[in-house]
Amino acid sequence: MGRMLVEAVLASTDCRLAGALDVAGSPAVGQDAGAFLGRATGVAITADLHAGLAGADVLIDFTRPEGTLAHLAACRALGVKAVVGTTGFSPGQKAEIGACAAHTAVVFAANMSVGVNVVLRLLDLAARSLSEGYDIEIVEAHHKHKVDAPSGTALAMGETIARALGQDLQQQAVFTREGHTGPRQPGTIGFATIRGGDIVGDHTVLFAGTGERIEITHRSNSRANYAEGSLRATRFLAALPPGTAGLYDMQDVLGLAR
Repeated sequence: MGRMLVEAVLASTDCRLAGALDVAGSPAVGQDAGAFLGRATGVAITADLHAGLAGADVLIDFTRPEGTLAHLAACRALGVKAVVGTTGFSPGQKAEIGACAAHTAVVFAANMSVGVNVVLRLLDLAARSLSEGYDIEIVEAHHKHKVDAPSGTALAMGETIARALGQDLQQQAVFTREGHTGPRQPGTIGFATIRGGDIVGDHTVLFAGTGERIEITHRSNSRANYAEGSLRATRFLAALPPGTAGLYDMQDVLGLAR
């Protein structure tokens, strides 16, 4: 994902690569950030967070929750805005993101894909229209190396649906089924997770009614769509008035927020 982001920034006409970060001990540290493309950018990959953020207006972060929170603390101290595409946060960690956003502008989304965020808007409409007589199931598939389940995107889809129905996802979600489960409970939102191979990311929401079913599906064939969405979020932050703080998501970036 880091390489996708570097490539997208270098290909853009209105963004400049100010720094590139990797974990200490990575063989990439010290190399030119564009070396994998055969390009010299003059930006060396570093594990020094403050050095990597020097001269940056926005940090784009796709790491792990603990790393992201450390990065946001540095952004808060340095006045750097942030785009966060990391998933797997606990409720407490999400609250920490909100606390940082009180001091600097942050776009935080479970999925940076423009297409996925359009799907979230469609799910809001579908849930409101199919609020009675339809069972809702969310099926997601990712590569075998993904460490969190369900995916952040699947959870965001569930939260969008629950919110549209006036429900609390934590009260309505069913994450596992095994053995004699009995009949499906009305009003629940089921999740199913698939992990295997190199699947970038597939998500399907099924509204199953009597005599019909509606499926809303998004499939990612490349991580490039996450990079392009991240740049749109970066431009959104760059256009905010100086000194603006707050927590935003991709619905705000795309003008889809209700």
